[in-house]
Amino acid sequence: MVESLPLFPLHTVLLPGAHLPLHIFEPRYRQLTVDLVTGVVPGKRFGVVALRPSLDIEVTSLSQLREIGCSAVLRQAKRLPDGRFDIVTAGERRFRLLALDSTSAPYLIGAVEWVPDSESPAIGADAVSMLSLEARSAHRRYCSAAWQHGDWTEPPEDTDTAGLAHLLASDCLLTIDDRQRLLEETRPLHRLRMVRKMLNREAGILAELRAIPAPPADFQLEFSLN
Repeated sequence: MVESLPLFPLHTVLLPGAHLPLHIFEPRYRQLTVDLVTGVVPGKRFGVVALRPSLDIEVTSLSQLREIGCSAVLRQAKRLPDGRFDIVTAGERRFRLLALDSTSAPYLIGAVEWVPDSESPAIGADAVSMLSLEARSAHRRYCSAAWQHGDWTEPPEDTDTAGLAHLLASDCLLTIDDRQRLLEETRPLHRLRMVRKMLNREAGILAELRAIPAPPADFQLEFSLN
């Protein structure tokens, strides 16, 4: 089933279950925020989709955007005196972007279809548990190397297998391509193997460099001009 979803193109990839704070300053996205808060947009939901490298400022075609994005639900919104907003959103579901509408609203609207996970092959519970433990161990190794104590937390023990990889990656400084690969992967167990490999790789690089990145809260997202 094809649905309409307001779009916010960004130089980042939102993962299901992850939180994404945004500082809204462009007029078109101020209007989107107002529409989300007032219920003009149903469910306070919009789509975050990563921009492809381009010299163009305005997004006018699908070729400028990644095919798979993630819906975001507005959780908090604070209006500033000059009309800007600070908002907090949460990643929800993957979608495939089918078409763009740039005339119906000040902001882009996409025709999207939802992309569910595929069914996992039959595998023993012990093997799934071991894979989850190994992925969590890789996350712990990365965060211990990258962040100071208290700057990160582990996903809850009751996190399901389907959502675990996304949560493990959400507070790690992976490349846009790595995050996009995780977003596009519909096989939960393969996604866990991917994030385990990525985090072990990054932890090894940090150990070799003997340097750590700044805490996540110190980073400012690069916003689209659209």
